Amino acid sequence: MNASPEHQRILLDVADLDRRISQADRARTKPVQGPRITELVAIRQEQLRELTTLTGTRDDVRVELTRLESDVKLVEQRRARDAERLAAATNSKEAQALEHELDSLARRQSNLEDAELDVMGRVEEADAAVAAQQALLDATTAEGSALTAQAKADVAAATELGEQLARDRAAITEQIPAALLADYARRAANSAGAALLTRGTCEGCRILLPGTDLNDIRRASEDAVVSCPECGCILVRTEESGL
Repeated sequence: MNASPEHQRILLDVADLDRRISQADRARTKPVQGPRITELVAIRQEQLRELTTLTGTRDDVRVELTRLESDVKLVEQRRARDAERLAAATNSKEAQALEHELDSLARRQSNLEDAELDVMGRVEEADAAVAAQQALLDATTAEGSALTAQAKADVAAATELGEQLARDRAAITEQIPAALLADYARRAANSAGAALLTRGTCEGCRILLPGTDLNDIRRASEDAVVSCPECGCILVRTEESGL
């Protein structure tokens, strides 16, 4: 195939635009924040499960504390009632029984209050564990929200950039013969499509061409479309090609 050197050089702009369009498309469909966001979703689910477990434990301990407080109150009420009865008792046998019961209630109250103090300590520990886990969850949620917002902004910017680059490409490719553009598109499926030949090196695959291939390219006419023997892209020749 033959094409004017000018048209061949335009292919370099098309190749650059295609590269940038591909980058914009990757940024649009696979934002860099994506892996971390996915990771945070899994972390948050695990943290939420742990928070649910810790909250359940805390609630159980609070129920136990409420029961102990109620038991202490009942014992206090019973002691007060028995004390009133003892003060009014006239029968020594009845008074002795009340005194025995008051001693028993005193021991019961002491035991309950000791248990109450122990459970209150467990409630404090459970509250602290829930608060710490909630802080972790909040931090994960905040990071995820920030990354999601940034990803949405980046996707919007990449979409806009891709659309602008596509318009630029359409304007440039109007200048290129259809046959040359079709040949470029075919090659671009497996290579850079078109690349500079710089000092004997293909800028598409970065391979230094052997002397025999360079000699063939030297002998080719100016408007001949030559190919890189390594990657198959169109080699665009300039004064920097080293021919």
